[in-house]
Amino acid sequence: MLKIYVDASTKGNPGPSGSGIVFIDGTIQRQYHFPLSVMSNHEAEFASLRLALTLALEQNTIHDTTLVYTDSKVVAETIDKGYTQNKLFFPYLKDIQDLLPKFPLIIIQWIPEKQNKGADHLARQGLQKAIKTIK
Repeated sequence: MLKIYVDASTKGNPGPSGSGIVFIDGTIQRQYHFPLSVMSNHEAEFASLRLALTLALEQNTIHDTTLVYTDSKVVAETIDKGYTQNKLFFPYLKDIQDLLPKFPLIIIQWIPEKQNKGADHLARQGLQKAIKTIK
């Protein structure tokens, strides 16, 4: 089973953003942080999920079961419903929906922020990279 924790951090709304991703594969833990472009916090959360799924596929870390944890209720609910009225979120939803069938079983679940500290810390590092890029 692969566990993936995702989070995003944004300075301003919209503003420069960063992504944090933690993969837990048995006893192996891999951590990633990436700068993102200027976007809203919700867009950054969607972008982080899309990035995490893409990274899992690129690294061929697919398992029979993949659990993805996000502290964004908007992301978790949008993916669960498979629908959004927000035009900004639609491209992210479509991209994510295109990636989901590539996983044998994938569950995306909302968790409280306090249970997502690792990805949050990494997202803040990604944000710092994004801010330095802008300056």
